[in-house]
Amino acid sequence: QVQVVESGGGLVQPGGSLRLSCAASGSIFSINVMGWYRQAPGKEREVVALIASGGTTNYADFVKGRFTISRDNAKNTVYLQMNSLKPEDTGVYYCRYRDTHDYWGQGTQVTVSS
Repeated sequence: QVQVVESGGGLVQPGGSLRLSCAASGSIFSINVMGWYRQAPGKEREVVALIASGGTTNYADFVKGRFTISRDNAKNTVYLQMNSLKPEDTGVYYCRYRDTHDYWGQGTQVTVSS
């Protein structure tokens, strides 16, 4: 069993920055993929960025150049640095941990508004 806990959401003005953190604990396998997804009101959940335990990253086109995903394998923690935030980035951001199983966090709200 793996527990996934996100933190770092909040309210920010357009153009601002936020940093999300996601800590995984429990039965962690050394080979895994962690990532961030988001769900805006009335929309389906979508992938934002992924990072493998080896460091390979993948980004959705709408965040390229603005968001950066990173991880600290010693802490089993993944970060999402979000810069140049837009109102359309508003939503609940979820962290996902996958090895041979699949675990999600509870989500953290990000609101971009003036």
